[in-house]
Amino acid sequence: MLTRLFPPSIDNGYRGHPVGLWLFVPITAITLWRSWAHMALPDGGAQSIATIPLDTYTQGGAATVITVFALWGLSQFLIALFYVVVLLRYRTLLPLMYVGLLLEYVGRLAVGLAKPIVTLETPPGATMNFVFIALATIGLLLTLRDSGQPKGMPG
Repeated sequence: MLTRLFPPSIDNGYRGHPVGLWLFVPITAITLWRSWAHMALPDGGAQSIATIPLDTYTQGGAATVITVFALWGLSQFLIALFYVVVLLRYRTLLPLMYVGLLLEYVGRLAVGLAKPIVTLETPPGATMNFVFIALATIGLLLTLRDSGQPKGMPG
């Protein structure tokens, strides 16, 4: 299994179950969308999506939260770019990407429990953390299944 997580050569020869590969496509698309939202929305999505009551903060406090959300969006964007590169060129790294995804979302839950954020409603991200943990676990198991011949990029 360690050889599947850390392949001796990195190429496009994916050997896992096809669903493990295709499941990573919407995960990548969602990560790209979320990163864009955090960087592009005027409030970084802090109030409009996550329901953080920015209008009750001082101007400086609200600006700080918005900047932190935008920086978080930039981090998500960089991670998503790695996802795109792996999907297009280095599919042998898919199991490792799923491990990273799993660690990220378990970490989000742990940090959220240790340092909760006051919101007006349950933000969609709080619920999606559980969905992404499930998807990452399923995807990881599927990518570790050996389906025989490596499947490279068509064409």
